[in-house]
Amino acid sequence: MIASKAIPRCISIAQRASQRPGGPGLLQKRRFRSANRSRVAVRSSPKSRTAGLLLSLTVGGGFLYALGYPRSLHAEVIPAPAEVKFEEPRRKASSREENRELISSQHLQVKKSWENPGVYCWGSNSGKLIYDSDEPNIKLPRRLPFFDGKLLRDLKLDRSFGAAITENGDLLQWGTGYSASILEPTPTLRGKDLVKLAISRDRIIALSSGGQVYSIPVSQVDQIEGQKPSENSWIPFWKGRSKISYRKVNPSNLAWGEKISDISSGLEHCLLLTSKGRVFSAASGTEDFPTKGQLGIPGLTWTTRPEGAYDQPHEISTLRGFEIVKIVAGDYHSLVVDNQGRVFAFGDNSLGQLGFDYNPETPTVDAPSLLAIDRLYKGTNMVPRVTDVAAGGVNSFFTIDATRVAGQGEEDPQGIGRITADTWSCGQGIWGGLGNGRWTHVQGTPTKIKALSGLFEYDEVKNAVVPIRLAHLSVGSTHISAVMSNISHVGANDRSSEHDTNWGADVLWWGGNEYYQLGTGKRNNVSNPVYIAPLDVEADKEKGRREEHRFQITPRKKIRFNGRSVSVEQRVECGRGVTAVYSGT
Repeated sequence: MIASKAIPRCISIAQRASQRPGGPGLLQKRRFRSANRSRVAVRSSPKSRTAGLLLSLTVGGGFLYALGYPRSLHAEVIPAPAEVKFEEPRRKASSREENRELISSQHLQVKKSWENPGVYCWGSNSGKLIYDSDEPNIKLPRRLPFFDGKLLRDLKLDRSFGAAITENGDLLQWGTGYSASILEPTPTLRGKDLVKLAISRDRIIALSSGGQVYSIPVSQVDQIEGQKPSENSWIPFWKGRSKISYRKVNPSNLAWGEKISDISSGLEHCLLLTSKGRVFSAASGTEDFPTKGQLGIPGLTWTTRPEGAYDQPHEISTLRGFEIVKIVAGDYHSLVVDNQGRVFAFGDNSLGQLGFDYNPETPTVDAPSLLAIDRLYKGTNMVPRVTDVAAGGVNSFFTIDATRVAGQGEEDPQGIGRITADTWSCGQGIWGGLGNGRWTHVQGTPTKIKALSGLFEYDEVKNAVVPIRLAHLSVGSTHISAVMSNISHVGANDRSSEHDTNWGADVLWWGGNEYYQLGTGKRNNVSNPVYIAPLDVEADKEKGRREEHRFQITPRKKIRFNGRSVSVEQRVECGRGVTAVYSGT
């Protein structure tokens, strides 16, 4: 509109100028004098004014055209009024239990884990662990039909094979590492009442309830063609041959009443813990003898080993006098903790996984060495005590209770006796395995995982603020899962309020994700702990929930299952490029 008014105004001014007194061709001059200068004003002729007018109109029109002046005018369009949508009312529940399912995703997750226990698996499928799929990688948790309605004692996973212990103590195996022609899990070692598993590169280490340790080859061919030991038969005084090949790995100098109570294995070695707190180590693979000091026996090599079986256990004499309560093994390193919270580390330290700074002259430590945990809290007026350790791949993790004490010179110290629960990590962080938000290649000195440290919550039962610790750490080759020990509730019943819902423990994930083993549905590595969606997302959608909820794991609870009373909980297992969640007894 401004441009359209400017053109007529220019024309009217030109017309008034032409009507002023004076004939054509008249040249008027006005002289202005001043003290130091003069100037002359000249009025041009009508022809000159006409030419100037045309020139001005031409230039102005071109300028307006260049600015994009519209060639046609349109009336302004009035926008339609916005449509207001109100939230749809929640579906009305027909029962107390249905109302709980509608208002809480966590309650539904707990209920599903009790009603239909089983195994969810995701990650690398190069070994056909998810046997009903031909996909090379499984991006999201997928249920294995074979384990529907089954409870397990333990489960371990490698990229090429899986191993599990049934509720009655038998060993199950599946995957291409076991047999390329048998897809579903198959019973192999029976009747041994197994309670725990550990896996090396090519063997399965199994612990029975009686303290016997068995070493079973992964391959079905080796089980059939290998030497089969003699076993007691159901007929008195009669012995027969085992159906599969296996070896017994038991120390020869156990005291009266002493037995093996725990096992852990790396790629080439395993650790055995006795009920008396003693530690033994042995070779657990058949391809290579341990050479990185992970056995904890200085000078022990293939050529210097004592006579007898290559996988015979050796007591770690350096640890005599310490009552060891926890053992863990990474690929090529070992960690043990005594009853005073002291940590001893030995084995490969090429990436700082022992908690010591890397030394290129001595990349391995062949004898248990005390880890100086106190230095992590120097100058903080906190006294640390290691409560748990975990290891896998080339990483190690420590959970620590740090107690506030009065410092020297403090006149009025606050919070004396308050405990802070922290989690520390060391080793390789290039895949995000340190969990500290950094992508460090080598991390010798333990670094704090801030997302899992210094957490507190209010306990209504104790009427106090309590620290949130870790209940369990599962460490795979490059990825890790942490189950929190936050306050959970699984006591909702028919007599409690319709708004009384169950909820479980939080689970966080981080590290390598090259095979989608974190369960996020994406392939990027994660350097900070994150949540994932519930295992059964479709169940949430059936209840009309559109927002995203997080997966929570069901803590231990005694329930009625198949007409019997059983204590059950959900567990996480991070393997080598693959992950599983199962219902365990």
